[in-house]
Amino acid sequence: MTLKKMFTAALIATLTAGTAYAEELKGRGASFPAPLYKVWTSEYYKATGVKVNYTPTGSGDGVKSIKKRMVDFAGSDKPLKQKELKKSKLHMFPTVVGSVVLAYNLEGVKDGELKLSRNAVAGIFNGSITHWDDKAIAEDNAGLSLPHEPITVAVRADKSGTTFNFTYFLNQIDEKINVSKKPTWKAAKVIAGKSNSGVSANIQQIKNSIGYIEYSYKTKLGLTAAQIENKEGKFINPTLESFQEAAKYATWTPENDFYAVIGDPAGATSYPIVAATFLLLPEEKQAMNKNVTKFMEWAYTNGDAAATELGYVPLPKETKDQIRRYWEAKKIK
Repeated sequence: MTLKKMFTAALIATLTAGTAYAEELKGRGASFPAPLYKVWTSEYYKATGVKVNYTPTGSGDGVKSIKKRMVDFAGSDKPLKQKELKKSKLHMFPTVVGSVVLAYNLEGVKDGELKLSRNAVAGIFNGSITHWDDKAIAEDNAGLSLPHEPITVAVRADKSGTTFNFTYFLNQIDEKINVSKKPTWKAAKVIAGKSNSGVSANIQQIKNSIGYIEYSYKTKLGLTAAQIENKEGKFINPTLESFQEAAKYATWTPENDFYAVIGDPAGATSYPIVAATFLLLPEEKQAMNKNVTKFMEWAYTNGDAAATELGYVPLPKETKDQIRRYWEAKKIK
């Protein structure tokens, strides 16, 4: 083989390798948006031939992985403040809004029949309410037959953005409950599961249990979920409409990398436990970041119907346009 042919072959091999790398993106992190990301990545592959692998390992693992540059992008339901983003040299922007529901396994109690006041929710998770027929629960559920059985509280075993957003809500009611991705729960009977899937499985399998999960897991598995009292004192069922009402109160600014915690919004018809989920990108990998933003541009343009069908709230056009300008400013579009 001549030197020229060898050089040509080497060049082709390099370009081919580069193309193959560009056509497979690897991400991991939050399980909260995983059902939607599964649909988006599948449809994106069909439309473009570009494979996006996303592993729902939990927000804590996602943040850890992107800081160590183990993946191309990470998902987190806990937004990072600018100081942390700057220190770790990361970009951040939201992808969609979702909700946290309280799913339960109570014989004879149908979906949406159980009403839980703010104090009842806090009491169950801080350990002051231990049985289902406790007065704090029973007074809002006169028509239900609540058993005198211990409450099994299903929580996350891993560091979780879902937990962060749920404890943010609880902290608005009981300041002694710390906002955390992995708190120390003080409930009498606690069962921990990894990811939203693990918590959902525990609720399915354990009678007289209750736990916090992302809404799409509830619908996918046919679980029953409670009405929750919002800030205005109204009991609200988890529905797409009540999530959309809550999402209206989200405030975003590109100047602070879209940092926002939406939990416990105002509004008489707002569901009280909603959250945005975010993507994290490494500053220095501009070429790869452009591939990730191409995927997200496709999702913002073509993925709203799938999001709505699964019970997520798509970002409004104004927010998407802000994000596109953010990408341009960071030179990742």
